Amino acid sequence: MKNFQLVILLQFFLIGLVNATQNNSQCPEKCGNVTIHYPFGIKEGCYMDKSYYIECDSATLVPRLNQTFSLVIREGLTRFLEVIEIKLDGHLIVNLPIAHACYNKSGGLLYGSEVSYHVLRFPFSSTLNNFVGVGRDVKTGVKLTEPVVTTSCLTNFLKIRNAKNGSCLGFGCCKTGIPAPNITYAKVFVKPTKNSKKPRDYKMCGYAFIVDRDKYNFNNGNYSTLSTNKSFPAFLEWSIANITCEEAQKDKVAYMCQDNSVCVNGEDKFLGYRCNCSPGFSGNPYIKGGCQDVNECESQDHNDCLLGHCKNTYGGFYCVCPDGYHGNAKRGGQCTKEKSDIGSVIKGISEGVAGATLTMIFVFWGVKHRRKIEVRKDLFKQNGGIMLQKMLFTSKDTANQATIFTEEELKKATDNFNDANIIGQGGYGTIYKGYLTDKTIVAIKKSKVIDQRQVKQFVNEVIILSKINHPNIVKLLGCCLETHVPLLVYEYVTNNTLCHHIHTNPMLTLEKRLKISEDTAEALSYMHSTLQIIHRDVKPSNILMSDDFTAKVSDFGISTFVPPGKTHLSTFVKGTVGYVDPEYFRTCKLTEKSDVYSFGVVLVELLTRTDIRSLEIPLTIYAGAAAYFASLLEQNALVQVLDDQLKRDEYTEVVKSLAKLAISCLDLEWKTRPTMEEIKQELKELRYLLLSMEADCI
Repeated sequence: MKNFQLVILLQFFLIGLVNATQNNSQCPEKCGNVTIHYPFGIKEGCYMDKSYYIECDSATLVPRLNQTFSLVIREGLTRFLEVIEIKLDGHLIVNLPIAHACYNKSGGLLYGSEVSYHVLRFPFSSTLNNFVGVGRDVKTGVKLTEPVVTTSCLTNFLKIRNAKNGSCLGFGCCKTGIPAPNITYAKVFVKPTKNSKKPRDYKMCGYAFIVDRDKYNFNNGNYSTLSTNKSFPAFLEWSIANITCEEAQKDKVAYMCQDNSVCVNGEDKFLGYRCNCSPGFSGNPYIKGGCQDVNECESQDHNDCLLGHCKNTYGGFYCVCPDGYHGNAKRGGQCTKEKSDIGSVIKGISEGVAGATLTMIFVFWGVKHRRKIEVRKDLFKQNGGIMLQKMLFTSKDTANQATIFTEEELKKATDNFNDANIIGQGGYGTIYKGYLTDKTIVAIKKSKVIDQRQVKQFVNEVIILSKINHPNIVKLLGCCLETHVPLLVYEYVTNNTLCHHIHTNPMLTLEKRLKISEDTAEALSYMHSTLQIIHRDVKPSNILMSDDFTAKVSDFGISTFVPPGKTHLSTFVKGTVGYVDPEYFRTCKLTEKSDVYSFGVVLVELLTRTDIRSLEIPLTIYAGAAAYFASLLEQNALVQVLDDQLKRDEYTEVVKSLAKLAISCLDLEWKTRPTMEEIKQELKELRYLLLSMEADCI
């Protein structure tokens, strides 16, 4: 740690010198096919400090990170970390070798090795990577430090027909996310499971690796094609120093963001700060003159003007009709030729009463039109538009950036908010199904109440959802701010809510219930560990279902961020009666474990198909739902409240374990409840156990 602090101090000392050489034409821009962007460099005087030094192998032209700060240890040998791409958005793509192990037919180790990755200056991305395990009846895992976390997944081979190409749900392939940001050390390993020790007619091999979440697709052939020297691409985070933008800007010499750029704080997603070119500019924000004006008029993709009607400006553009024409030069508008005899026409008309009347109509229409524009501007500002627009346009993740829709676009999408398009209603308002012009199906949330509290809740939901990109969390596509009631536009999730399926779907199998529970736990674990967000309203009606029963957590109107270093927030109690944590209700202290309690209630409803408020728990005898269920379990009387579909003898072990998990979530003392990460891991193992049992019965 002392060495790391020394590097940071030296960094500021050297920045003044490096700024003089960062534009040096003597600095090589490439190593092989990889472009080396400053602050990285491959020659003395061309990088910001030693941690950004890229060694370019003269024989292979393969770029590698400085071994002092980033290395791989495999089979006792130290190796360099190969760089595939340096991205100016603050990410490095590197090649990470895999861990492997093979066992004989009786479960004895034949050969294998763990792999350790040390990336002291550039932590693993927790949002762009997955941990993946591939194999036959093995447990693959990764031990992470700073903070210390261990995550793992099981691969059950069973019968070969259960392993499907493209599927990574435990049959031959399993995957899980990186559970926390700023992790700088990882040890990847493969171990046998209990199943591995049973005699088999095949050799059991397993492979484990961290990989870019979009770069691995499981294939049955991987059992034989994944060689022991295979590597996969993965994302590392890079940034400047270990201070905030506000602190960095106090030192004008050391501050790295150059002209036409903006500074972005890490906010616990990465260390230090980053620089981005301002909207309308592109290039390298870390070098003088690096952010150059983008000529938006060169491409129709970069402007919204009629073809040939775009005028570029420094850092922007505007749409203009050519001389002799007037009108709206934006796409969808029209430029019409001005009439040469307009003066005489007006003069003639003005001599009569009809002319005066026409003029009054024009004036009235103009005032009304201007008033309509002013109202929309006021509504835009009132609905948090200025803040939201600034947030959206300074976002780093342009690929997932939310869109600000116009009122007309959403009216067209919903046939003027026709009642026939309503797909959901409640105290919050109404949800409409809509079709955008590109045929995308969306869900549009329109609130009923119009007050400042509702607007703040709307802004809160946009801010939170704009930071999230996760398969088990409903995706925000955009919003509309120029209406009296602000509107949110979401991806359309096709298969209703979990509440609907609990109470109406007779085919809700135990395996589906476990999958839904695991998906929901995955989403909440990601929110807690990666984003420091507490949902505050976890319940079946806020869990949406896709056609394949993938669960997606929704409705973040009352969610909240937890500042770093804090274990709880003191706040007014919000949530739904029956799902609110009793300790939060009693003390007004909100913690991540409040979501755990609500999730426990969801588990109870999945077990019983009954709203927990309808179970009539005698509170004079039992101190809460956990005590009631624990008593039923001890008396072997859980069957009294179980859904009939779960009373089969072969389900007993799994159902009892699921009930125990629900009981632990419903503990009245929040400190003794499990974390969502622990819950997620236990649900994975229960689902694996159920699938193993069902496969053995085939």
